[in-house]
Amino acid sequence: MHERLSHKQSAAMIALMVHGKEMTNPELREAAGFALDGRDRLKLNQRYVSSRKSGRAFAHRLTDAGWDWCAEELAALTPPKPVRSTLTVVAYLALNKFFEYLRLHNVSLKEIFGGAEGNAPQAVNLKELIVKTYRELAREPRGWVGLADLRSSLGDAETAEVDAVLKELSRTGQAKLVPESNRKVLTPADRAAAVRIGGEENHMLSIEAS
Repeated sequence: MHERLSHKQSAAMIALMVHGKEMTNPELREAAGFALDGRDRLKLNQRYVSSRKSGRAFAHRLTDAGWDWCAEELAALTPPKPVRSTLTVVAYLALNKFFEYLRLHNVSLKEIFGGAEGNAPQAVNLKELIVKTYRELAREPRGWVGLADLRSSLGDAETAEVDAVLKELSRTGQAKLVPESNRKVLTPADRAAAVRIGGEENHMLSIEAS
């Protein structure tokens, strides 16, 4: 089910979508009239937005899950409640028609707004990369792989984006994430690589055979 966000969170997501690149808070404030910070940033960092420190300000960009959210939001006919203006309602109707056109022509939002990065032939879907890397590390089908080993083999993939994909794989039953049963063997790298789900730190990954 599509998650509806607050008005400010939705506006931040759509602003990042339209610009199609990483934006610092000063850039976001200039373009959209507000910065993404506080509880709104923390909420979006759980899945939809990757944030990092850039100088004294935060810089943000959409994760793969964030692009998917934008597509689902554009498919909605109504804005999140409470509806604040007639203009917002009309804008959502226009966005819906725009999205339907893209879907009809099999064009993704990232292709339209992502610029060179979104259209680069060498760009690899992060989910596919994680699955491929897991299979290279696993010693047997459905074998357990430490998240620290997985992350170190993914190169410069953003932590928040990797977390979002792993949580989605877990939620859909395509993978299992579990804690290390013997906490005494955990290294600092193991602890840093953990994915937190339901208040529990998970350190090991198993992906179902396809």
